[in-house]
Amino acid sequence: MVNLKIDGQSVSVPEGTSIMEAAAGIGINIPHLCYLKDINEIGACRVCVVENVGTSRLMSSCNTSVEEGMDILTNSSRVRRAREYNVKLILSQHDCFCAMCVRSGNCNLQQLANDLGIIQFPYRREPEPAVWDPTLPLIRDAGKCIKCMRCIQVCDKIQGMHVWDLNGSGPYQTVGVTDGEKLMDANCSLCGQCITHCPVGALREREDVEEVYQALDDPEKITIVQVAPAVRTAWGEVLGIPKEKATLGRMVNALRKLGFDYIFDTDYSADLTIMEEGSEFVERFTHKEDYSWPMFTSCCPGWVRFAKLEYPDMVSNLSTAKSPQQMFGAMIKTYVAQKLGVDPDKVYSVSIMPCTAKKYERGVAEVNDSGHGSDVDCVLTTREVSRMMRAYHINPDTLKNEEFDEIFGEGSGAGVIFGATGGVMEAALRSAYFLITGENPDPDAFCEVRGLKGWKEASFDIKGTKVRVAVASGLTNTRNLIEALQSGEVTYDFVEIMACPGGCSGGGGQPIHEGQELAGERGAILYGLDKEAPIRFSHENSAVQLSYKEFLGKPLSKVSHRLLHTDLNEWNLDITEKNHGDRMMIERVRGK
Repeated sequence: MVNLKIDGQSVSVPEGTSIMEAAAGIGINIPHLCYLKDINEIGACRVCVVENVGTSRLMSSCNTSVEEGMDILTNSSRVRRAREYNVKLILSQHDCFCAMCVRSGNCNLQQLANDLGIIQFPYRREPEPAVWDPTLPLIRDAGKCIKCMRCIQVCDKIQGMHVWDLNGSGPYQTVGVTDGEKLMDANCSLCGQCITHCPVGALREREDVEEVYQALDDPEKITIVQVAPAVRTAWGEVLGIPKEKATLGRMVNALRKLGFDYIFDTDYSADLTIMEEGSEFVERFTHKEDYSWPMFTSCCPGWVRFAKLEYPDMVSNLSTAKSPQQMFGAMIKTYVAQKLGVDPDKVYSVSIMPCTAKKYERGVAEVNDSGHGSDVDCVLTTREVSRMMRAYHINPDTLKNEEFDEIFGEGSGAGVIFGATGGVMEAALRSAYFLITGENPDPDAFCEVRGLKGWKEASFDIKGTKVRVAVASGLTNTRNLIEALQSGEVTYDFVEIMACPGGCSGGGGQPIHEGQELAGERGAILYGLDKEAPIRFSHENSAVQLSYKEFLGKPLSKVSHRLLHTDLNEWNLDITEKNHGDRMMIERVRGK
């Protein structure tokens, strides 16, 4: 143990503890910008500097270990002056139009400048010009980048993709795509983890809210929205609604206030996905010699992009089932429109997702099979729809619990847990057991695949048939698993992959909370909802049963293959989308 003083308090901490961690242990929060525990501890921003009494130089507290006898001051006059000076230097290269930034009110730099009382600015501002293709699902505004390098470290250490890097040198050094490439030429999965770990607004999703406003205002359009499982765990966070009040029913009521004509639950198509993917697994498993193994899930477009970019020889191992988003999109413009008695050509289909890669997926030609334009016309992230609710001045206190629209608002507990890592696997095994044996298992029989561990494996006995499964979330874990498979170190029958750590609950489109990783907490809510659900098996969803009876016939039928499956080998990886435009970004670029 090392003994020292921090702001006059005696502290005893283990050797190797950083000054910042030691201070946090006694309730002293040292401001910082670039620091991410165990990921980015480089002291680049110089905001976390502290004074050791008797020494001439200030030291960064995030990456300086405690030493015996230190007398640390975290807020002396020297520290405050240095901190204010460093923040002003950062602001001199920062686009400070905070009123037009998606992170206004939730920005580390903005908060720090306010805390330090910086209301006058003595330096010339020279933000880097913002030059970026505004049609991309992921937007980078160089003028807001503070060169903290969080995006680089998250992409390298958590996702193993190495998309971002420092380019140039000296005063011309900047963060950009590795080797100065364009994003569309890099092997980016579009997972959005760089967005959720950026302390400012330098990275964000493409803003598609204006398109939805136009559709809602068009009397000729019939707006139908689907809401993904993970969204219900996070939609109220931006609005400041406590977890116990941010119910599914209140979310539906808020969406109704926005003006959507029909509001459905993506749980319906999650259950549909299980019927198709589960049936596909049983078909492959009972004809093993005809397929390559293992079979992978395919509902995460970030993972699909990763597989096609990094391991194209493994793409044939992926299920041909579309994601729940795209299955629902195809059904909305065919069977759902038929049931509602509306013209599918007048339908405007919106999905609310915890994901940025879904913006790319909806534009892939090979997943648009309804014959009525794009099956999903627009994708909004959880953050975007929360901003819409704020723009509409929706008062959380006035929200009432309201049900999804009938038939396609029904979902099972199995569909709910799609939003947590291991959830797709567990849901699939529940129904695969039924498809193989004709009996329902204990709904919690496959709970070994739950939890936040990045790479999990388990083996289950289904009436004498052994099934070996694995679950991975986060792309570094995914890479490790695939390479272990290719080397023969491990063998599995069925593998679930999610690009984002913790699954969709920790997706790149979820609300951002500095220093907090909430995938586990949000996932626990989903498992709680599953536990309380009246039905916990996808094959017992009456809306799914009706869909097969009246329209699809049976899983893997000709109609199912046409609408609910896709040839992943044919997917185009182009991430530009010409029918989207960000007027603000275009105008700012022209202005430069």
